Amino acid sequence: METITLIKSKLNALLTLAFSFFMSVFAFAQDTAGGVVTTENTTTTTTEWYANPVYIIGGAIVLIIIIALIARSGRRD
Repeated sequence: METITLIKSKLNALLTLAFSFFMSVFAFAQDTAGGVVTTENTTTTTTEWYANPVYIIGGAIVLIIIIALIARSGRRD
């Protein structure tokens, strides 16, 4: 019985290591051109809306408010 527990423990550690390794490989495989995404034409340069940090911060604040309202509605005072 101890042998099975030991094998499960080692297998769990191995799977965790493999998962971490593959996630780091995927992370390093991403494009590192970085920063703001721009599209350049002959006359204008446009920036994508999702590259603007104001929208990201605003979206995070709205998400936090929604989560707080959902969590608060579960309580009965």
